[in-house]
Amino acid sequence: MKFRTAAVQYRLTDISGFEEFKDQVVHYVRNASEYGVQFLLFPEFMTTQLMSIGDEQGHALPIDKLPDFTDAYVELFVSLAKEYDMYIVGGTHVVEVEGGKRRNRAFLFHPDGRVDVQDKIHLTPTEVSEWNMSPGDGVSVFETAFGTIAMLTCYDIEFPEIVRMARAKGADVIFCPSCTDDRHGFYRVRYCCHARTIENQIYVVATGTVGSLRKVDFMRANYGQAAILAPNDIPFPPAGIIAEGVVNDDMLVVGDLDLTLLEQVRKDGSVMTWRDRRTDLYTDWRPE
Repeated sequence: MKFRTAAVQYRLTDISGFEEFKDQVVHYVRNASEYGVQFLLFPEFMTTQLMSIGDEQGHALPIDKLPDFTDAYVELFVSLAKEYDMYIVGGTHVVEVEGGKRRNRAFLFHPDGRVDVQDKIHLTPTEVSEWNMSPGDGVSVFETAFGTIAMLTCYDIEFPEIVRMARAKGADVIFCPSCTDDRHGFYRVRYCCHARTIENQIYVVATGTVGSLRKVDFMRANYGQAAILAPNDIPFPPAGIIAEGVVNDDMLVVGDLDLTLLEQVRKDGSVMTWRDRRTDLYTDWRPE
């Protein structure tokens, strides 16, 4: 099975209202539709742009006001997924859950109107100390017309165990929305994405924010680049890079994924890392 995917290098700029955010999102989705994209990825924390709308004094909205936009955010992406017959990972959005907890949540919008979610499992120090986030409780996989996928956000991809769980549950593609403010953070995520493709013989589609929110603390600097990555084996590009963007540019990165190639390398590749893991020496997660 083949399908076309794309990742948005989403440029953060200060805005004055939700309509500006909507117009920018619609632009990217329309752009993707012109290339025949069937699965589109937006980056982590893209909706922090809404905090730049500000209050009556011109100060940025605090993080606890961001969940107020949840209904409008969901309505926008549900309508776009339906209109363009496209699966959309709408980056992440900050939500409030039972008990007043705050979560960094990834959303998968299906063309038929269904919505799946995955809360970020591993949190950075800034998310905990400055934004009072709470971690998600587990990893899920999601069935689509183009196979089984998982959504693991930024820091999550740096933990091999959680990606192995997703693979054991059947995921062939990991969509990784991220947000990093400098090259150190960016390359941590990027190198780990490559490692996860090799360890699990899967595809990883990743992207991050670019640009700057001058009003919003901790979002004043962004360093990002989208990439569509494959295992390093003969059927794929030698560097494992199907497509990648220009660092820090506002752009769309497009590439085709072939799930039959994954099955091929899992059975008779140069190496078969998924098959050859030594569960007699180290523990492995198995579905119940």
